[in-house]
Amino acid sequence: MPMPRGAGAMLEEAVQLVAAIGLEVVLAETVSLHKPRAGTFLGSGYVDRLADQVDEDDPPVIIVNTGLSPVQQRNLETATKCKVIDRTALILEIFGARAQTHAGRLQVELAALTFQRSRLVRSWTHLERQRGGGGFLGGPGERQIELDRRMLMDRVVRIRKELKEVERTRHLQRGNRSRGEVPTVALIGYTNAGKSTLFNRMTGAGVLSKDMLFATLDPTMRAITLPSGRQVVLADTVGFISQLPTELVEAFKSTLEEVVQADLLLHVHDSASPLVAEEAGDVREVLVDLGIDEQAQAERILPVMNKADLLAGDEAGAEMLGNMFDGGCFTSALSGAGVEALLRAIDERLGAGRRLSSITIGPADGAARAWLFERGEVRLTEMADCGSETINVAMDEADWSRFRARWPELVTA
Repeated sequence: MPMPRGAGAMLEEAVQLVAAIGLEVVLAETVSLHKPRAGTFLGSGYVDRLADQVDEDDPPVIIVNTGLSPVQQRNLETATKCKVIDRTALILEIFGARAQTHAGRLQVELAALTFQRSRLVRSWTHLERQRGGGGFLGGPGERQIELDRRMLMDRVVRIRKELKEVERTRHLQRGNRSRGEVPTVALIGYTNAGKSTLFNRMTGAGVLSKDMLFATLDPTMRAITLPSGRQVVLADTVGFISQLPTELVEAFKSTLEEVVQADLLLHVHDSASPLVAEEAGDVREVLVDLGIDEQAQAERILPVMNKADLLAGDEAGAEMLGNMFDGGCFTSALSGAGVEALLRAIDERLGAGRRLSSITIGPADGAARAWLFERGEVRLTEMADCGSETINVAMDEADWSRFRARWPELVTA
């Protein structure tokens, strides 16, 4: 379970979220509540004070960094005469601004519509429409709220149908990678941990990377070659955050399927964050929501302490992180320090099930030799006077089975 954050840390994160969509924060403060009010969440005295501070000629947007019920949001807007949004709506707004691909925009729209469905309140009773007919067949027709709900549901059905097609395409692509025995390594972590910068450093890609929350949203995949020569697909995924709206988790399941199916997860941590333990807990909680339990996480996660350059001279801090995330790698995506060691660690984890064996091939077995060098990790080669070559190579059992099927005469054991 994630550890609770202090009020100051939550406020700072909320300010960063607001900055991520280009809004200027004119007032940011924490509010002490003995118990949330059913009607407005905030106390009546504080709501009155907010209303007094509002400039009627230029009303601000009031953002409450928690979840509000539809009634609470409406009552706050009525009392302050300002637009009021909660944490879920704010994150949805950011995701909407970040989505670039067709699939990403569909997923954000689906999440927003799911959220809006719970926000439909009876606000237009004066817009009742009358059905035609006389006698007992007359009477009130569809109210505006019912029309809105029906149109919203129709759009949800259409989006889900389009996303099914996107999911089918991704499933086919994933199947092609599986048949080709190309492992997938996914970068995961709290937003702004430096995943995209690390992805760019490892792949040479040009993915947007900025010092802001949710700088990138749409997943990006690139092939990279590990020190052993093994090819893997590296996937950069959307960042996680505390109190991630359930609508987003549900809408983005087809995107996050890359995380669920990945052979190895690189959990990228911000080494300099004072909340690194809490942020790690939030990420683990989302992984559980995706169906990756704690045991599976322990088996599939390789911790990466990024931004290690900010720990220069802080030996105690580095030691604490090393103990907290045992077996992890320290990297600086900005300078490239530690990236080579990370690639070797990935190689080692993915190659843990490889079996080492010796194969002797003759001068006419050029195709078999090329296959071994392409699929396996060649450790040693020795040429004999007769022209034959002995190759010490490590491969997965699946690749050994393929080699045995194609060249059974070359396998002695």
